[in-house]
Amino acid sequence: MNTEQKILINCQDGRNNIERATISFILAVTASKTCETAMFISSDASELCLQGGTDGLVADGYEPIKNLAADFIANGGKLWLCPACAKAKGITEGDLMAGVEIAGAPKSMAFLASGAQLLA
Repeated sequence: MNTEQKILINCQDGRNNIERATISFILAVTASKTCETAMFISSDASELCLQGGTDGLVADGYEPIKNLAADFIANGGKLWLCPACAKAKGITEGDLMAGVEIAGAPKSMAFLASGAQLLA
């Protein structure tokens, strides 16, 4: 893995636009194969971080989000859930699927400052 190259993917869509959410995860899986990769999850995507939150989410013609999320985490990818979004939606640490951390702007900004490229 090229640990010198870092990628941050911003994912804001979930059930509201399953195709966009899927594309974010496809980008993340691909990047995580060769680079240190994190996803900043916010807004409608927040529910994807819940235990069972990706179950049954499949856009026509695409891989299920559940499989993509599992592959991303298996590749060492990091899922960072926006703290403000978690609070607004009543999501607590105990609600999260394995591999998700509640981490906000400071962590994302530090990752970007360390040289990460942003894909939104």
